[in-house]
Amino acid sequence: METLPAPRPTQIPRSTAIRPPCATPFSRAHWQTTCAAILATTTTTNAKAYGAPRVNGDSIKPALADHAAPPLDLDLLPVSNLPRPLTITDLSPAPMHGSQLRVAYQGVPGAYSEAAAAKAYPSCDAIPCDQFEVAFQAVELWIADRAVLPVENSLGGSIHRNYDLLLRHRLHIVGEVQLPVHHCLLALPGVRSDLLTRVISHPQALAQCELTLNAMGLNVAREAFDDTAAAAEHVAAAGLRDTAAIASSRAAELYGLQVLADGIQDDAGNVTRFVMLAREPIIPRTDRPFKTSIVFAHDREGTSVLFKVLSAFAFRDISLTKIESRPHRHRPIRLVDDANVGTAKHFEYMFYIDFQASMAEVRAQNALSEIQEFTSFLRVLGSYPMDMTPWEYSSSGQTAGDTSSS
Repeated sequence: METLPAPRPTQIPRSTAIRPPCATPFSRAHWQTTCAAILATTTTTNAKAYGAPRVNGDSIKPALADHAAPPLDLDLLPVSNLPRPLTITDLSPAPMHGSQLRVAYQGVPGAYSEAAAAKAYPSCDAIPCDQFEVAFQAVELWIADRAVLPVENSLGGSIHRNYDLLLRHRLHIVGEVQLPVHHCLLALPGVRSDLLTRVISHPQALAQCELTLNAMGLNVAREAFDDTAAAAEHVAAAGLRDTAAIASSRAAELYGLQVLADGIQDDAGNVTRFVMLAREPIIPRTDRPFKTSIVFAHDREGTSVLFKVLSAFAFRDISLTKIESRPHRHRPIRLVDDANVGTAKHFEYMFYIDFQASMAEVRAQNALSEIQEFTSFLRVLGSYPMDMTPWEYSSSGQTAGDTSSS
């Protein structure tokens, strides 16, 4: 029996040899032709070695053996449908100063918090939320990249709801924005102030304009609303010609209202502080002024523990800018045995402190290390750059702020 010769290695024609990676890339048509030629050559060799079907005594000729026939259809995917490889840009964090950032705030468009978000992150995509809780969750669920929320006002004091939410959620403070309050009295076009019977706004805004409204002779009913911009929106949507709203000048532009009086806040030095929140903390530095926010609790009675905490900062010449106490939500009331001096109720507190130092500084690290020894709970809410911009107001209303959740 005749033995078939051993198959010879496939020879790729020189004209179709695959070029090294450093060579000029093939065109798509050239690539198809090359693949077809390799396939045809392999088919011919295998046919000679193992016996190929014959037609009229001749082996079937490959379609592209001499490159004369049109290219074989390899059924390749269109280039546009191929997945794009990841680049270093895809792995980089979102920009830190507003480009393409989604920033959540509480209120509706035209709110003061929207202006604070625009100052914190210029050109950002501002996302309105109906509640503070929703703004926190929007960041946690990756619907938003940041949240900008008010925490205190120079006249109205702290916004306790947000302090409680800071403890409940795991977001980090990555910055702050301080904005002056600039309220306007808004009404429908053509409405005169002497026709008004009611003024609506956020309770803080109403309190901040009380003296000015009385001086204007507006001894009318004051009604609280969810926030300042929502009050302006309500006046416009309902067509209320006997009602005015206290809000920003930007709200007047958005909802088609006229400004009856500009700058009606009682105190020109009224400023609101907002914090910027993110899922991850920033790396603290020492090349610019930083502020650090912490919260702690202790189980011992008396003022000795609080004194030790304050002493830890004082001995290291660290300035405190804020100290706030809030009742412990999980153990709000503790009863004292009336074998002492009768029955009394005592609140257990969480203490919030802001101090002017970066966690990159050794003195701040040592202070917290000492505090941790005599506290039952300690958490750093964030170490972030201080807002050092001057308190200036723009007539467009883009730099105004208030304690309203708006």
